[in-house]
Amino acid sequence: MSRDEVLEKVRGVLVDALGVDDDEVTPTARLTTDLHAESIDFLDIVFRLEKAFGFKIGQGELFPDNINDPKYVKDGKVTVEGLALLRQRMPHVDFSSFAADPRLERVSEVFTVGSLVDFVGRKLQSPPES
Repeated sequence: MSRDEVLEKVRGVLVDALGVDDDEVTPTARLTTDLHAESIDFLDIVFRLEKAFGFKIGQGELFPDNINDPKYVKDGKVTVEGLALLRQRMPHVDFSSFAADPRLERVSEVFTVGSLVDFVGRKLQSPPES
């Protein structure tokens, strides 16, 4: 499946899940800031992606689990160790802008339509789990 085909399917998922218009769902659109997704929407998006693409998404695989461990968050900011963990677990996300201001409440702002497309592309290329 080409990147454009994945984008179109992801766009359909987001239009259905978030009630946004097709033209709002661009690769650089941020799920929370631009498309107004809330935390409950993230669960719906995971479910709809699984259904649309026919694979399972493990907990914390697409969006981060609670990283509120003192090793990973201090004074409301994600630590260097926490950022390294996020990058390791989520290679589909560009954390460079977040690294400059790693306040925990900003972590959801890094998830874009493009990061979902990258995630799905990686998932489709990886061998199925047995």
